[in-house]
Amino acid sequence: MKQGFHRINRLPPYVFAEVTALKLEARHQGDDIIDFGMGNPDMPTPQLIVDKLVEAARNPKNMRYSASRGITKLRAAIAAWYMRKFDVDLDPETETIATIGSKDGIAHLVLALVGPGDVVLVPTPTYPIHSYSVIIAGAEVRGVPLREGEDFFEAITVAYSQALPRPRLLIINFPHNPTTETADREFFEKIVAFAKENDLIVLHDLAYADLVFDGYRAPSFLEVEGAKDVGIEFFTLSKSYAMPGWRVGFCVGNRDVVGALTKLKSYLDYGIFQPIQIASIFALNEQDESVADIVATYRSRRDVLVDGLNRIGWPVHKPCATMFVWAKIPEKFRAMGSLAFSKMLLRDAKVAVSPGIGFGEYGDEHVRFALVENEHRTRQAIRGIKKTLTA
Repeated sequence: MKQGFHRINRLPPYVFAEVTALKLEARHQGDDIIDFGMGNPDMPTPQLIVDKLVEAARNPKNMRYSASRGITKLRAAIAAWYMRKFDVDLDPETETIATIGSKDGIAHLVLALVGPGDVVLVPTPTYPIHSYSVIIAGAEVRGVPLREGEDFFEAITVAYSQALPRPRLLIINFPHNPTTETADREFFEKIVAFAKENDLIVLHDLAYADLVFDGYRAPSFLEVEGAKDVGIEFFTLSKSYAMPGWRVGFCVGNRDVVGALTKLKSYLDYGIFQPIQIASIFALNEQDESVADIVATYRSRRDVLVDGLNRIGWPVHKPCATMFVWAKIPEKFRAMGSLAFSKMLLRDAKVAVSPGIGFGEYGDEHVRFALVENEHRTRQAIRGIKKTLTA
């Protein structure tokens, strides 16, 4: 075919593909690769949730097309979860919508909100769909540096003032992937005031709301008075309920924005398989104890990894949220960049990590570890990394 594919041609090369190809090649050669690369939860979904799915899947009535925006009881469970967890009141009919995972939901919402000629503020580094969804929609990304020790809100105001035309949408994500940075209620209060002043829509990705440690509590953007006037929030069951392959997420908040996503989705899909929705209702309503167990496992893995890296001379701070460790490359190797450093760890230590450059231009001095290997495998990885760094 000689014709181009406009949206595909606008997408940048996928940096992670290089490391993935090398990882597959190494495994084909028989190497045992300890894989901290993709944030793909490895823990089994709690058995009671699985049992609920099986029960629902045996009912022929649940085999038909479902509701694109989610069945009524799921939207009610979403609203109840928000009230219980954040004391946020949501109308299940107009302010909630189920999505086929949060990644799918974010991509489709951005497609509904912006198009060619629009500008969107996106942190850099950040989870790739935050910026790629803007590119797919035909809009322009304006990166906002998110760096340790710098005022991110101030960076947002500077980026906004320098962008022409003025941005229509701000995408944020706290606790943050990949940097593990967190935000407090005061930050969100400033965001809401700024958004109201500048007629800006806010999309907040709260994927790691539950994965918090050491007494930290992740606030919801919607806790702030007036937040529903300017934006929405996404959550996913993938992480804290160990349901990544189930593809269940949801979007809540401003009824006009939720309505835009509802209308677009009505043209694109028939919703999540209904037994999965029924199991998700049970998860949200009944499985707080399972979430606590999953969080405890991530906390233990974090401690083993971070303590091990520090012990071998790679100084890394201990994050208080997410399922990641954002590690600044040791000074001796920093000049080689994150992609070359990741390839070196894969080749010599048999350890796969994500190069920071894959998350944006300000990520190149870091690599990201996903806490998806058990403690025994993590200790094995530390030994391999130590040999590589001291060779």
